[in-house]
Amino acid sequence: MSTSFGKTYVGGHRGMVGAAIVRALQNAGETNLVVRTHAELDLTDQSQTETFFAREKPETVFMAAAKVGGILANNTQPAQFGEFNLAIALNTIRAARKSGVKRFLFLGSTCIYPREAPQPIPESALLTGPLEPTNEAYALAKIAGIKLCEYYRREYGVCYHSAMPTNLYGPLDNYHPEHSHVLPALIRRFHEAKVAKAPRVVIWGTGTPLREFLHVDDLAQALLLLARLDNPPSLVNVGSGVEITIGDLAKLVAQTVGYTGEVALDPTKPDGTPRKLCDTALIRSFGWMPRYDLKTGLERTYRDFLTETRSGLRAV
Repeated sequence: MSTSFGKTYVGGHRGMVGAAIVRALQNAGETNLVVRTHAELDLTDQSQTETFFAREKPETVFMAAAKVGGILANNTQPAQFGEFNLAIALNTIRAARKSGVKRFLFLGSTCIYPREAPQPIPESALLTGPLEPTNEAYALAKIAGIKLCEYYRREYGVCYHSAMPTNLYGPLDNYHPEHSHVLPALIRRFHEAKVAKAPRVVIWGTGTPLREFLHVDDLAQALLLLARLDNPPSLVNVGSGVEITIGDLAKLVAQTVGYTGEVALDPTKPDGTPRKLCDTALIRSFGWMPRYDLKTGLERTYRDFLTETRSGLRAV
């Protein structure tokens, strides 16, 4: 098992996942870190990406850069989500090999699995059935990256592998009113309803879909563990192993925020995948366990949300 990562590039370091990886690396004593903002380095541009890798020559890469969003954004902007994420995957993986990167850890999402995958979803479910239509473009782009890492490892002998986190939340999440994921969207909506003293908050869908959530700092610890393995699996799920319905999640968020009005459902809106619990037996077999339960993680995340809002890090 490796001890130091050497010169390490974290793609997407200003996003929730990338920032958590940087925090975890710094807490582990890693000081030789390389980061670039999107303005400084456009990973969808092949020339820029190859020039960056050739110049910096990192030994280890955590690739968390991506165009991400919730059900509405994925469903209405499939071309953008597909094109952006395909370009990042191809450009970074190819440039990494050309520049001699020893370790490349690609980040995806459990939305890569079929809509009707067995529950909990094992890594072996990949490519065994149709995807959820509302996020198909994003999922296909991530699947391409996963398989490209697998092919590079097989053909070129490089240690390129992937991790599939479940639904994440935590510091520096995206609280955009239209493009955020379900949990940050709920935090923002209930917070705004509390401030406005709104009598009612309406949630999309029937409230019955089941979802699994993981605090992003728990994910970061799992990624560092995987990146230290001499022969890691090509694909590993990372999740809490605990499910909650969207309806119960909404109530928990309302309680955490302190909203006391009515929580209503709109069944005319789409639910998305009915259930998406990932099998975490593989990552747990390496000794990893999440530290945060959902209630504790939510309380901490709402405090972060308030701090980020006051400081201007995230606009509401």
